[in-house]
Amino acid sequence: QVQLVESGGGSVQAGQSLRLSCAVSGFSYMNYCMGWFRQAPGKEREGVAALGSDGTIRYAPSVSGRFIISKDNVPNTLYLDMDSLKPEDAAMYYCAADGGVCGGSWYLAWRYSNWGQGTQVTVSS
Repeated sequence: QVQLVESGGGSVQAGQSLRLSCAVSGFSYMNYCMGWFRQAPGKEREGVAALGSDGTIRYAPSVSGRFIISKDNVPNTLYLDMDSLKPEDAAMYYCAADGGVCGGSWYLAWRYSNWGQGTQVTVSS
């Protein structure tokens, strides 16, 4: 039973930073793609960043240079470090994971089988 549990969301002012964490359990694929997505009200779920077991790291253009995706192996935890937050970054943030390589479909929500419940990020100006 795969479980992904996000934490670290909150309300911040523009320009501030947050670290989101995703605790992963019941997931033991040697080859994997793990990612962060976000969804604002009325918008489609957007791929933010992804990290693969082969070293692949991808970012959406809107967050490149500001966000960093990383992970710890023990305990298995995925992170998203968000700097210089903007009001347009406000959304529910979800972590996702699946076996295999990230490839060109890393930003497509439907390719991931395992999802967390989400953590809310609010950015005020």
